[in-house]
Amino acid sequence: IMLAMMMQILDTTIANVALPHMQTSLGATIDSVTWVLTSYLVASAAAIPLTGWLADRIGSRELFLTAVVFFIVSSMLCGIATSLEQMVFFRILQGICAAFIGPLSQTAMLDINPTHKHGQAMAIWSLGAVLGPILGPLIGGYLTEYYNWRWVFFVNLPIGALTFTILFLLLPGRPLKRRGFDLFGFAFFALGVAALQLMLDRGQQLDWFNSWEIWLGLGATIIGLWVFIIHLITGRETIVSRRIFKDYNFVGSMLFMTVAGALIFASMALLALMLQGVFGYPVIDTGMVLAPRGLGVIVAMGIAARLMGKVDSRLLLFAGFAITAWSFLLMTRWSLDIDSWNVISTGLIQGFGFGLFIVVVNTVAFATLPLDLRAEASALLNLVRSLGASIGIAICATLVARNLQISHSELAEHVNPYALPDMGASILGRFVLSDEARLLLIDRAVNREAFMISYIDSYWLLMVLAAAMAPLALLTRPMREEG
Repeated sequence: IMLAMMMQILDTTIANVALPHMQTSLGATIDSVTWVLTSYLVASAAAIPLTGWLADRIGSRELFLTAVVFFIVSSMLCGIATSLEQMVFFRILQGICAAFIGPLSQTAMLDINPTHKHGQAMAIWSLGAVLGPILGPLIGGYLTEYYNWRWVFFVNLPIGALTFTILFLLLPGRPLKRRGFDLFGFAFFALGVAALQLMLDRGQQLDWFNSWEIWLGLGATIIGLWVFIIHLITGRETIVSRRIFKDYNFVGSMLFMTVAGALIFASMALLALMLQGVFGYPVIDTGMVLAPRGLGVIVAMGIAARLMGKVDSRLLLFAGFAITAWSFLLMTRWSLDIDSWNVISTGLIQGFGFGLFIVVVNTVAFATLPLDLRAEASALLNLVRSLGASIGIAICATLVARNLQISHSELAEHVNPYALPDMGASILGRFVLSDEARLLLIDRAVNREAFMISYIDSYWLLMVLAAAMAPLALLTRPMREEG
């Protein structure tokens, strides 16, 4: 089950580093090749609400196995695609299958373990969910550099075959429950969520509200989600059960999971861009420097799994967000002089914080929910994590881009022949350079400083967000049925 989850999460990030190679091979433009990523995210977000209904209708075991099979097949088709149109279509199929794998894997982990072991079960499941985005750039960079970008997708075949074999032999099923399909509610929910995902993914690229596409996306998001909410309140039979939202623990966990998605995925995206763009790290070296945070995640999850039921879950949740906030505070003190050890040591601390609150949130969310609501609840939890990641990445990417322009302008005001006499003598004066070349070198130096300032501003934002969640964790209800 953990392998299935890791395979699914891995595919949200593993293709990122291969985009330039895909662009050349598929004859795509810089703008159009990003649909390889966007199509997967949008399809996954739109299909997630179907998980609960399909699991009740055809069986969770059957749906899980079918999703894994078609995920493997669509991965193979992505690997042999010869045009951008084919690639986008196959990525949509892959995204739909991925939408079912996440929630069903979490539901299965809860079903096959007794209540007092749910903390350990969620630690194992969360390991796959968190290590996916950490290992994705590393594995994707290695395969693209030494083999071919198509292996980014072919790598799923042996992992998927092993996963399917084990699940087919051992995965138990759940009782079927016949209920009607809420086509109206699903249509508007899918419209709102898909439009929101699309808007967040393409906003920075299209300069946000200076683009008519973003305005259309915003309108579709508001209409779709507004109609769905009204239908959820007043409808007789809805695709998402209203009983879920009566559970205080689960509603609170949705908020924490949304923030967790933003903190984890936004920080990974920012760090990868900063290390490659500002410090000039190659893709593989970037992955090697970021990978140790996975060790912090593993250690924290092991500790959290043992402490759940023995220590108040609210204290563990508070500690997780507090440690995460501390790690971002350390990152706000970075400069262009830091070495790789600064990134690694901070990553270990940050990974420890991530591991603590992820396990607790996933355990608390299902602590008081009825068994028959687990599939729907897991689908919602995976959805808000995905949306939180998209929102976090979109906000931070926009903040970096906008602050880069402001910081560059402010720094450039102080660059003149009188302000830089020493630099001209000690660095630029060593070489016989044209005035244009000297200006280019100075502009590059200013750009690096401006980028660093922009990234630090984003780390401040993430620190404030993590710090704000810490006291909120103490307001949740303690788990009473543990142990």
